[in-house]
Amino acid sequence: MLQVACIVDDEVSAFELAVAAEVFGADRTDRGVPRNDFRVVTPTPGPIRVEGGLGLPIMVQEGLAFADEADVVIVAPYADCCIDAACSVSIAHVLQRAVARGARVLTLCTGAFVAARAGILSDRRVATHWRHVEQLAEQFPDIVVERDALWADDGPVTSSAGTAAAIDASLHLIRELQGAQVAAIIARSMVVPPLRDGGQSQYAVGPVAEQRADTLAPLIDWVAARLDEEHTIASLARRARLSERTFARRFREELGTTPAAWLVSQRVQRAQALLEATDLGLDAVAQQAGFGTAALLRHHFTRQLGVAPSAYRRRFAVSETVDA
Repeated sequence: MLQVACIVDDEVSAFELAVAAEVFGADRTDRGVPRNDFRVVTPTPGPIRVEGGLGLPIMVQEGLAFADEADVVIVAPYADCCIDAACSVSIAHVLQRAVARGARVLTLCTGAFVAARAGILSDRRVATHWRHVEQLAEQFPDIVVERDALWADDGPVTSSAGTAAAIDASLHLIRELQGAQVAAIIARSMVVPPLRDGGQSQYAVGPVAEQRADTLAPLIDWVAARLDEEHTIASLARRARLSERTFARRFREELGTTPAAWLVSQRVQRAQALLEATDLGLDAVAQQAGFGTAALLRHHFTRQLGVAPSAYRRRFAVSETVDA
């Protein structure tokens, strides 16, 4: 179970607040998901205005004290008109203490501006909505703004681009803290893909694989069922009956990433599932996930998730396992 504090203030975005509540706060114990202690907090408890003049203020009863105990502190985004507003001193101190004590901080969309003003994003890679990346980079030149990322992970801070990317960043954090199976159950209940890579473009013309790429869906399904086999751009282009150049361009347009990056991501996800649910040794996991060797598995797994396969297994295995 996680303790999760979602910080809000006037003109909070209803969508991202709802995403945080749905991913971290919904009760799915009947499906084997631990119930987190999710609370919405604010500097001054009372009614909070929701963005857009909807006439739907929300009543927030908790102050910021709970955020100082939380494992995850979420910074909800605010309306565009509030981006230039000064960060509350109390919020800034909460975020600074969260980073200092090793808690995770998740900024959603323009919540990155709040965290930047709190001084916790210096020299970190950060994502925000594509409409605001230049403004973020101009106002905070010490931040490495990922201009075309769905989400970014740097140390204790995870940041998302706009709207639906909040789902991706939230599920990524769930995968890191509670495991791939928990994230998959939550994603399934929300009817969304279990993972979109942070490096996937915000400007994808078509939906990602799990949402069904228009022309490449049959190929994607075929590859996903054969991750343990060798695949190259040349072989995939032949199967799609396209030139390599056209195939690479169409893949980027429809899935928002490159074939190689997508394949590595799918294989890492497959390895996560095997490490959690089986007692296979690392060599066997590497073979079934398509990496071939345990060394290659370790390389890609650690690069994508920031943790070694063996350490991941010790944390999230659902049964006793032994690494070979």
